[in-house]
Amino acid sequence: MTPQTDPQAGAAVKAADRAHVFHSWSAQELIDPLAVAGAQGSYFWDYDGKRYLDLTSGLVYANIGYQHPKVVAAIQEQAAHLTTFAPAFAVEARSEAARLIAERTPGDLDKIFFTNGGADAVEHAVRMARLHTGRAKVLSAYRSYHGGTQQAVNLTGDPRRWASDTATAGVVHFWAPYLYRSRFYAETEEQETARALEHLETTIAFEGPGTIAAIILETVPGTAGIMVPPPGYLAGVRELCDTHGIVFVLDEVMAGFGRTGEWFAADLFDVKPDLMTFAKGVNSGYVPLGGVAISGAIAETFARRPYPGGLTYSGHPLACAAAVATIGVMAQEGIVENARDLGASVVGPGLRELAERHVSVGEVRGVGMFWALELVKNRETREPLVPYNAAGEANAAMAAFGAAAKKAGAWPFVNMNRTHFVPPLNVSESEVKEGLAALDAALTVADEYTER
Repeated sequence: MTPQTDPQAGAAVKAADRAHVFHSWSAQELIDPLAVAGAQGSYFWDYDGKRYLDLTSGLVYANIGYQHPKVVAAIQEQAAHLTTFAPAFAVEARSEAARLIAERTPGDLDKIFFTNGGADAVEHAVRMARLHTGRAKVLSAYRSYHGGTQQAVNLTGDPRRWASDTATAGVVHFWAPYLYRSRFYAETEEQETARALEHLETTIAFEGPGTIAAIILETVPGTAGIMVPPPGYLAGVRELCDTHGIVFVLDEVMAGFGRTGEWFAADLFDVKPDLMTFAKGVNSGYVPLGGVAISGAIAETFARRPYPGGLTYSGHPLACAAAVATIGVMAQEGIVENARDLGASVVGPGLRELAERHVSVGEVRGVGMFWALELVKNRETREPLVPYNAAGEANAAMAAFGAAAKKAGAWPFVNMNRTHFVPPLNVSESEVKEGLAALDAALTVADEYTER
């Protein structure tokens, strides 16, 4: 699809947006959203015909890229057949989506509760855990993100929680492993695993094991920094949960459906949770869909006891048809394998080569098509390129980095002092190299803000 120029139409779109659209996570008068004219594959473009390689996959959800013809056709076909229907009925698209998801989930997560997105999936996973255990508290990690609804944002361990945190959500936060900025003075992955597990075990003991319903972790934290957990950590959390009768919830909203080079990130660690949340990549975001995959033991709790929760659009036929088609496309086109192979052979080596040449890069980390560059002012002290939760002038270095990437033709994922490399999973090798070249140009700008 060739971008067409129509600045007048773009101006009208922008004017209507600025007059009427209230944007999330934003001071409304301080933002300048790009008017998007179209998208195809790994690219999108504006009304001036400027094309960008999307290194963000939207919000890390367009796993099969934009406008995949087979998924578009499936949505059109479903709309012609049965556009919508209430969730209490058995509907072919819903049943098939649930079957295909359950086929791929680890362990016995064979029951699927559909939601409209990731945040409400987390809300319902917590509710299920509390009802199953009869306990109230939930433990979650700092440096995490679980969604913007009330319970989910209180589980979140970054500044987006602060404005909504009234300390009444029954949430206790703890430190998860992050060797580059270890809270445990660790020098090796083995030390980080052991000390992080000891910290969690102590937290459980002092909070009272009998009061804790669940521990929730992003299998690989996403927005917080793509910190792949060190060997043995998730298995150790699983063991602690088993010891104390705590429900282990893995949040795979961002990491799931191929992002890490496996269908689910849990497969990287051979860990089986009791509940697992998903959304985003399940249908590449083409129609909003999320859900909770439920183990046999927790499903049994509600076999003869009604589950007190539901959504009007749970398992919406259009969304489920998109999921069926997306999973089919991913299997037929080897998209999960592409993420795994290109991540190992091109993305990882390419990012590490950039790190060797740019003093602003403190660490490269990731797996599959899920990578982060941690940008620093000083490599020796590891001082972040911008302060934690920086805004305005304090964030000038990252703003300059982002502007340079866009000028080079790539739309970057920027969060605090990091940029994430998270393009669609079916990105080509040549597109990856194009993205690396754009980052090279942007990092040259970031280097100017360092203490050399």
